[in-house]
This record gives sequence, structure tokens and C-alpha cells, in this order.
Amino acid sequence: MRFGLFGAAQAQRGGPDVDSAAGFKDYMDYVIEAEGLGYDSAFIVEHHFTGFGQVSATLNLLTWIGARTSTLRLGTAVIVLPWHNPVLLAEQAATLDLLSGGRLDFGVGKGYRHNEFVGFGVPMEEAADRFEEAIDVITKAWTSNDRFTFEGRFWRFEDIVVEPPTIQKPHPPFWQGAGHPESILRVARRGHNLLLDQFASTEETIRRFGIYRDAMIANGFGFNPNQVGVARAFFVARDEAEKEAALDRRLAAQRRLHGISQRPDGNNTASIMAFSDTREASEESALYGNPDQICRKIERLQAAGVEYILLNGGGTSRENLRRFAHEVMPHFRATSPRQAAE
Repeated sequence: MRFGLFGAAQAQRGGPDVDSAAGFKDYMDYVIEAEGLGYDSAFIVEHHFTGFGQVSATLNLLTWIGARTSTLRLGTAVIVLPWHNPVLLAEQAATLDLLSGGRLDFGVGKGYRHNEFVGFGVPMEEAADRFEEAIDVITKAWTSNDRFTFEGRFWRFEDIVVEPPTIQKPHPPFWQGAGHPESILRVARRGHNLLLDQFASTEETIRRFGIYRDAMIANGFGFNPNQVGVARAFFVARDEAEKEAALDRRLAAQRRLHGISQRPDGNNTASIMAFSDTREASEESALYGNPDQICRKIERLQAAGVEYILLNGGGTSRENLRRFAHEVMPHFRATSPRQAAE
């Protein structure tokens, strides 16, 4: 199995005596150590207007991380396409792919937080159409060596050629966040990779995995389990009391995020919202507990075909990172990528 990281840093607001970059620097050191421990990737979120400093300029932070790592895959999970000029984004992402030696995993999504759409002045009802058009533009930008013109509903570009070229051919892999069956089927129609959220129950995650697998095969793309990244929160606990305290912290954080994401009418139908504020889902889906308990949960996913897990630690605990690498990962792969290379 492959194990990567999924999450974000935080930039604290404050006066002249506060180092707002400290959280970003700590996160960079965290993922650099993760590379040495055998983790495969670091996928970083994009969020805005939270008031608690989540990552907003994802590609910028990944560029810094890419400069200080050599094998770690650099993932976005996810860049919300409806808010971005797709040509400018294609150029920025291609630059990261070029400078990192072809390590970019380009994760994209439609977005689900109501407050972010309001902040940008983009109607949430247009998200799906804006998303699909942006993918068309970015794909064309990355695969065309000749100048082209594009006229769509939201964007128009005339006589352009996008520079620089990407190293990965025909382009960096697209990863789409999706959960509703119809959304998963759209991902598979494009042959893109799939990101499954950290909140859905194991049963629901396995169901979504199967929908994607079957659709990829039906569409003639074939299927590789490494095309699905399953996000899971993780915490290697010393005892039940520590586990319960960690679950309480996780649920509080989930409810805070759920609150700022919800529409005023309470009718946010995004799949990620369905389980995000329930303790039951948190306990069932999260990889919290002692190493044996965590292994049993991973084995259930593995038995269904899952081979790639993206771990969200809810912070940058080095102890948690190391304990998982030393006490859980060896049960699922004989050697780390680094050990194999040596």
C-alpha cells in the first residue's frame, strides 16, 4: 500500500511579535520528515476567508516544499477551479511540475463552502459548469503545442500558447474530489483519478470506490487502485483515554468547518458535508486508536481493493507521524520507497 499526507498549514494572524509564517515553516519541516520516513506524497488543501489561516495559495506552498524534497509527490487537494482563471492556473501548475521534475498531482474540485463562493462573488449554482469548462481549458493548454483559441460560457482566450510545458506527458495527472455517484461517474468519463473524502464511513467509501472502478473499466480506461486516494484522519494513541480526547478535538474542528461551509438555508448538498459533523462517522472512519486497531481498519479498506491512503493528522505532530510510519506502515508494505531505492 501507499501512504501520503493530506492537510494544511495555518498562518496565525497577529501583531508585529507574531511570526505568521511559523505554521507554514513547521508544516514544511513536517512533510520533509515524512519523505524520509517513507510517505509517498503531500496533498494540500485550498481554502479562503476562514479567519484561522488555512492555506490559500496552494501552489506557492508546494513550490517551497518541492524545492526541499526530491521524491515526494506534490498534490493539490483540491484547487477549486470555479474561482480561478484556468490559463493562469495552467501556467502556474506547469511551472511547479517543471521545477519539481514532474512530481505534481493536480487535484481539483468544484468547491463546497458557501462562504468562499460568497466571498469571491461566484454563484455556487454555477460551480459545476465553471468546473467542467476550466478542465477543458487546462487540458487543452497542457496538451497543445500550437496556438489555440477557446470560447466558452465563462472564459474566452484568443491565439494563445501556454508556457512552460509540463514534464509529465501528456500532462500531470488530474485528481478530482467527488462523492455523489453521478459526480464519480463524471470523473471516470474523463479517466481522471479520484479523491475520496475523510469523513465518509468505511462502507460508503468502499461503495464509492466500487462505482469508480467499474466505471473506469466500462469507459475503456482500465483500473489501477493507485488511481484512488482515500483520505482518512489518523492518530496513533497510547491508550483509550488519549484516543477519546483526540476524537473530541477532531469533532470540534469538524463542526467548526461544517458551520462556515453551510448555506444559510441549511441545504448544502455537497457529499463531503453528509458525514462531516457526526461523532459516529468520525469514530468509524478515522484511523484513531492503537496500532492494532488502526491496522484492522486499514485491512478492511485493503480487502475492498484500496491501495492508497492519504492521512490527515489534524496538525503536525512528529510523534504521530513517526509512530504511524514505524508501527503501522510496515504491516502493509515490505519496504518504503526510499529503502527500495537503496
